[in-house]
Amino acid sequence: MSVIDSSVRTGPGNRERAAALELPRADPRSEKSPVVWAVHSWIQCQRLLTAWLRDPATTIQTIVYPALTLVMFWIVLDDSISSFTGKPAVYGTVPMIMLVAAMTGAVVSALGFKTEKATGLLGRFWTMPIHRAAGLTGRLLAEAIRVLITTLIVLAVGFALGFRFGQGPWAALALIGIPVLFGIGFAVFITAVATFTEGALLVQVVGLLTNLLLFFNSGFVPVFAYPSWLRSTVENQPMSCAIEAMKGLSYGGPVAEPLIDTLLWVGGVILVLGYPAVRGYRKAAETGG
Repeated sequence: MSVIDSSVRTGPGNRERAAALELPRADPRSEKSPVVWAVHSWIQCQRLLTAWLRDPATTIQTIVYPALTLVMFWIVLDDSISSFTGKPAVYGTVPMIMLVAAMTGAVVSALGFKTEKATGLLGRFWTMPIHRAAGLTGRLLAEAIRVLITTLIVLAVGFALGFRFGQGPWAALALIGIPVLFGIGFAVFITAVATFTEGALLVQVVGLLTNLLLFFNSGFVPVFAYPSWLRSTVENQPMSCAIEAMKGLSYGGPVAEPLIDTLLWVGGVILVLGYPAVRGYRKAAETGG
């Protein structure tokens, strides 16, 4: 007879001590540890992705709207722009729609953030033993995955319309990464805006910005087609930089300069608006507004 067996027979207290001997103990991790941060961020990301998957509005913004917009641009403008520039217009419209989809989909995410703030869900998460940064980083990770899915869907439609990767597999991977990077930067911007605006005002502000970027970029028509006084602005706005980089990575052309400009735009947005986004998110969680 083992020591544990004999202890179990002696009484209830000894049974508890015997059970403790049989089960290993693990020290709890601190809420502030990097491992906990990574795990909690992934859980928050999965929560958001599941909610978006069940929301018809998000599905339309992620799948239907970008694909339909790309097809409409191809039907209406492809022949005229291609004959005007001597290059297939699809190499400009496909990158443009990727970036527009990244921005419009972020509006749905921001409205979801406003709902969680109004219902007190953010406050309940804040009182639980959850890493303080996990809510925001999980949201940004979910945005990156959403943009990646949208990018792949737009690429699939683009391939049916004639879009091809002509610069090799590494260039193709870099091209796919640009909308994801752009989407993360825009998500930081819209999170900062969402923390201090109402839902209707948020949609109006972001809608106005998206429309301006949509109709004044080098993917819609070439830069030289704009009035001379507007060309510099169009050429150096963030969407044009990203579109030109993606053109170079697919059809061919300059890559380094527009890619560096894109990185500078995204890095600048994160640097300038990162703190307001973090501070606003924390305020929303602590006080509900």
